[in-house]
Amino acid sequence: MQTDYEVVRKKLMCFHFKEMGQKLVKRDDIAATYCLVKNIYIHMADGISSFWGPVTSSHEWCEKNYVFSSYVAEFYNTISNVPCILLALIGLLSSLLQRFEKRFCVLHLSNMALAIGSMMYHATLVNVQQQSDETPMVWEMLLYIYILYSPDWHYRSTMPTFLFLYGVSFAVLHSVIRFDIGFKVHYVMLCLLCIPRVYKYYIYTNDISAKRLAKFYVATLFIGSLCWLGDRFFCNWISNWPVNPQGHALWHVFMGFNSYFANTFLMFCRAQQREWSPEVVYFMGVLPYVKIEKSKTQ
Repeated sequence: MQTDYEVVRKKLMCFHFKEMGQKLVKRDDIAATYCLVKNIYIHMADGISSFWGPVTSSHEWCEKNYVFSSYVAEFYNTISNVPCILLALIGLLSSLLQRFEKRFCVLHLSNMALAIGSMMYHATLVNVQQQSDETPMVWEMLLYIYILYSPDWHYRSTMPTFLFLYGVSFAVLHSVIRFDIGFKVHYVMLCLLCIPRVYKYYIYTNDISAKRLAKFYVATLFIGSLCWLGDRFFCNWISNWPVNPQGHALWHVFMGFNSYFANTFLMFCRAQQREWSPEVVYFMGVLPYVKIEKSKTQ
C-alpha cells in the first residue's frame, strides 16, 4: 500500500539520507553514522527495500510493503493463502482415496495453483506474478462450469474442448494486455453462470448436511466479500486504526474455506448422480467431507 504522497515522501527521504551520508563520511562521526544506519533500516522496513524491484502490479492492498522481509511485499496477504492450500490438499486426498472422478482431483489442484499464484503475486507485487494469480482464477471458474453443466451436456467432447481453448486463449491474451476493470467484469460473469446450476443442485438435494455445506459456502462468500470491499475501498480510514484488520488476508482465508465447501457440496451432488450413497461426515468432528460407498461393479 503506497499512496502518491508516500511515494514522493520516500523519494525525498532517500535523497536526504544520501546527502546526510556523504556529510557523515567526511566528518567520520561514529555516533551519527550509527544513527544514519538505524534510520535507513527503519526506512527500508517502511517499504523502500525490495528484492523484487519496483511495484508493477495494477493493485496494492491495504498492507504496508516489506515490513517483515525484503523478499515478501505483503506478508499477511501472502501467508493467508496457506489455509487454502491445506484444505485443497485434504480435498485432493479424499478424492484420490475414494476414487472420485478425475475432474474433482483437477479442481482441488486448481485451488492449490490459485493459492500459490496468489502468494507469488502478493509476495512480489509485480505484473507477471499478478497474472499468475488472475489467470488461475479464470481457469478455476471454467472447471466449475464444466463440473456443473457437463452431466446434462449431450456432446461430451465439445464442452471440455471449448473450455480448454477458451482458457488457453485467455491466458495468452492476458499475458499481452493488462486488464483491470475488464478482468473483474469477465470474472464476475463467469461466476454468474454458475449460480443457476448451483441453486438447482441445492433445491434438488434433500440431505440436510449437504444443504448445510451450501449455506457455509454462501456465508463464507458473503463475509469474505465484505472483507475484500472494506480493504479495497476504505483503506485510508482503516490505516488510521491502531490495528489493521488485514481485510484482504481475511478474504483469502474465507475463500479457502469457501472453495472447500463448494467442492465438497459438488462432490456430494455428483455422488448422488452416480448412486454412490454419499454421506457428509466430519473429520475429527470439525471438517466435513463426503464419504461414498461404490458398488462392487464400479
